[in-house]
Amino acid sequence: MEHNGAVALCAESGITLIEILIAVSLLSLLSVGMLVAMRLGFNTMDKTDARLIRNRRVANTRGIIENEIAGFIPSFANYRPDPKTMQAVPFFQTEAETMRFVTAYSIEEGWRGRPRIAVLQVIPGENNRGVRLIVNEALYTGPDQAGQQILGIEQRPSQPLFIRYAPIAASAQSFVLADRLEYCRFLWLEPLPRPPFERWRPDWERPGSLPLGVRIEMTPLDVTQNDLQISTVTVPFAVNRPPGTTYEDRL
Repeated sequence: MEHNGAVALCAESGITLIEILIAVSLLSLLSVGMLVAMRLGFNTMDKTDARLIRNRRVANTRGIIENEIAGFIPSFANYRPDPKTMQAVPFFQTEAETMRFVTAYSIEEGWRGRPRIAVLQVIPGENNRGVRLIVNEALYTGPDQAGQQILGIEQRPSQPLFIRYAPIAASAQSFVLADRLEYCRFLWLEPLPRPPFERWRPDWERPGSLPLGVRIEMTPLDVTQNDLQISTVTVPFAVNRPPGTTYEDRL
């Protein structure tokens, strides 16, 4: 009796093949659900990181532009049309799509490095779609170096002193401040003796004096919802010059 009972007990113990298949199927479904959840989580994290990077880039672009203009240093260039002739002229290019000046701020060293020549320039975008704003920086060594970037000086009826600067080509060292823009242009704030006492103009025909400020108007080519968009940047020229050191005194 005891022997037969042990045999019967052994026959009833263990699991069947169907139970194994069901367990494996459940485990597979659980694994697939976990993988799908992880994939969705990673995709969400990647999208969030990409959005943060885009927003941080827009914020950094605004900060770079404001700092470089805030570090504006009134400078002169020694233009030498021939070895025996030298003319000191203001080194400050103010055009609708180009701004060239000396600044105490640089992208590489911030406020801790030596002065740089910064050239903000609007160039065509990738595949000629839209435009982009770039900046080229070079160490500033003095008026003689700045004079090498001047091609000539012309006398015009509306502008007694028109300085032609050498063009700056985009290169691997160029830093893209803003890309995929519908348009980008520079405007200069001119003081007026009568109301409205100031106005924005696309050119600056008074190289012997500084405008009150500069406005860089930018509009993105593609507007993405919930993203920080590049916008117009307006920066005043906060430059203090003691008497006897104005541009007019040097011209």
